[in-house]
Amino acid sequence: MEKKEMQTMMEDLYRESEEDTIWAMASEFYSRRMLTTTIFVWLMAIIFLAGSVCCIVLFFGTEQTQYQILYASIFILCVGCIGLMKIFAWEMFHKNSIKREIKRLEIRIAQLTRTIQDLHDKRDDDSMNVIT
Repeated sequence: MEKKEMQTMMEDLYRESEEDTIWAMASEFYSRRMLTTTIFVWLMAIIFLAGSVCCIVLFFGTEQTQYQILYASIFILCVGCIGLMKIFAWEMFHKNSIKREIKRLEIRIAQLTRTIQDLHDKRDDDSMNVIT
């Protein structure tokens, strides 16, 4: 493969990757196909948010140190779970774009293999013509 062809292929790849904007990923995440995942993420985040608010209220309402430690620990756990739900949603955002990139790489590898095979066959044909 020539240097010019490789450069053209790389430019095409960069142009295709510009299609993955945050708005495109968000629209895919909130599509009908991902509805159950979206509902799950938001429902769990709301549950953990309600748990953390409840623990804050109970923390300031109690006088015993033992219960304050308990409510503070549960609050930290709930806030951590909210963070985990955000990470899970962010992974779902990127899932489709990663799948597309893998498919593009597979296509590029197949094209490269085909080109190498063609060059190898052509070289074999040329060596056969020299021998005869």
